[in-house]
Amino acid sequence: MITLASDCLLFRMASGESIPFSAEMLSVELLGESARMFDSEFVRHAAKAVFHYFKHDLAKQTVTIGEFTTALEKVLVGFTRSAKKQSQLPSAKSPRVLRADLRRIASESGKGCELFFFPRLRDELRAQLHRSPEVVHFRGLRGCVKQLAGAQRWSPRCQTLGDQIVEFLRHCLTVEGKERECGLVVN
Repeated sequence: MITLASDCLLFRMASGESIPFSAEMLSVELLGESARMFDSEFVRHAAKAVFHYFKHDLAKQTVTIGEFTTALEKVLVGFTRSAKKQSQLPSAKSPRVLRADLRRIASESGKGCELFFFPRLRDELRAQLHRSPEVVHFRGLRGCVKQLAGAQRWSPRCQTLGDQIVEFLRHCLTVEGKERECGLVVN
């Protein structure tokens, strides 16, 4: 008797004949709607996972084509159900992110004019929160700080002002966004 290679399974055909296959030798073809739902790479990986299941988890040497296709079908159906459930969940959609540019707010406030910047920043946050976002993203902190501080290079004064802007936004979000949950990103 010839010994079966360690990476092979014997597949029993309907005719009673058994043919050895490795995971790499498997070829799976999907028809109809299933073919549109899965790309070939995904199906190949799923087939390898089912092969591994029979070979290593169940420690089988022989499997019928029917057993293998039924197991593969269950895996693929499970993925389609999971995908459909995910697409029906309202939280599955990407979060609604509203963006604001801190450099623009600084330039509208006037060069080196922190006095007008902070009220303008609060107004911008209020306007963003009025639109009910899941996340408010303020970008351009570094450029904004250097513009307000009148600095060419980052300095300890810049670091302090940057920390003050972030703390101010956190405080405003706490006060203004009490009734809704909203994330804040500042960079």
